[in-house]
Amino acid sequence: MIAITSIPAFNDNYFWLIHDNNNAIVVDPGLAEPVLYTLDHLNLELTGILVTHHHADHCGGIAELKTKYQCPVWGSSKDNIATIDRFCDDGDFIDIEELSIKIQVISVPGHTRNHLAYFLPNSQQSNNVLFCGDTLFSAGCGRLFEGTAEQMWKSLQKLMDLPDDTHIYPAHEYTLSNLEFAAHIEPDNKMVSDYLQHVSLLRKIGIPSLPSNINLEKQINPFLRIKEPAIQKIAQSNGNATKMNDSQVFATIRELKDRY
Repeated sequence: MIAITSIPAFNDNYFWLIHDNNNAIVVDPGLAEPVLYTLDHLNLELTGILVTHHHADHCGGIAELKTKYQCPVWGSSKDNIATIDRFCDDGDFIDIEELSIKIQVISVPGHTRNHLAYFLPNSQQSNNVLFCGDTLFSAGCGRLFEGTAEQMWKSLQKLMDLPDDTHIYPAHEYTLSNLEFAAHIEPDNKMVSDYLQHVSLLRKIGIPSLPSNINLEKQINPFLRIKEPAIQKIAQSNGNATKMNDSQVFATIRELKDRY
């Protein structure tokens, strides 16, 4: 079985280390130092790097890690990241021989134009696992820096179609603030209020709120629940049209979150 270890960095980032007793790959290492420390502490060899998108807090540590370990770096063929040497795109599979796993690449534009997510299907080595960068957060989703609301909504639908038991590993600890907004949008959603209390306790004692899972997110995440009448009503009362399609509802809720 493989293990997944969180590497906290900056104010609220997580770099995710996928490893066995010997080898490891890391997702979105925005800083080399904490990754090097963790590899040394666990006595692991870094054999690969996965990149979801080009923002510095996700790829700033790649060059130093690549120089030390001479390992391959996978990422979008369309992203301008000089350290990527193994280009991949939607539907590709990455074969990590050292860990005996194959990772499916999913294109999820929205936060950035060329954002990727990485899905590890259920196998003898792991449960269903998703590394989604800044596309899907627990109880939230990424800001629209480069893509459109329609693109992001389509990307989130792709992730919603994954098995409900899929463990999701976003790149930031945003859960508490996201849940506060979710409670504001859906004040009668008991799952949201209960989970808000739970996560508040976790964070008070320094325990990460992640991973989450797809099934939970379908119940607490307003950006996956835009078909719910209560959310549509709020969107319509804050939007520019009395009748909205799904993308317009999503865009309105995203704008409300940006201003929250």
